Amino acid sequence: MLITNSLATNYMPQFSVNTHRFDPYKNFKFRVKWDGKYVAGISKISALKRTTHVVAHREGGAPNNNRKSPGRTEYEPIILERGVTHDQEFEKWATKVWSPSGGLGSECSLADFRKDIIIEVYNEAGQCVLAYKIFRCWVSEFTALLDLDANGNAVAIESIKLVNEGWERDSDVQEPHEPSLG
Repeated sequence: MLITNSLATNYMPQFSVNTHRFDPYKNFKFRVKWDGKYVAGISKISALKRTTHVVAHREGGAPNNNRKSPGRTEYEPIILERGVTHDQEFEKWATKVWSPSGGLGSECSLADFRKDIIIEVYNEAGQCVLAYKIFRCWVSEFTALLDLDANGNAVAIESIKLVNEGWERDSDVQEPHEPSLG
């Protein structure tokens, strides 16, 4: 006897290729790429979030209610965190925005302090299932080393905050056929 979930049969499948899949993708398999290379050791990425402001207006002879329309859209900064190692990619990029040893007039590398980055999300089988392109990022905050604590039991973390001018889902990344075991 086949038992079906009556709730599941009333909805469109969430996955077009793997219609048997019920669970959404997990948030712990991802990679970040810039300058055509994957960046080592990133352990946490803040949310991709955009906000469109509301513009309220009303006509002079209209009743006391406002009409609302979309205004300016802003993209929140993205924070990348990773354990401290000898890889210097975070610090190199942060130094392009401001270098204390740059000297007068050369504190910022105007030619290349902005980068486009790609965030890729993977399924449990290690297949890339989603990717987002983030445009014209630059480092607005660099934390070289979080608090140190002799009584603690944690990994030393560094982070960068990336101001950006928008992002979009990469439509070239399609849902892959997920392999079955057995």
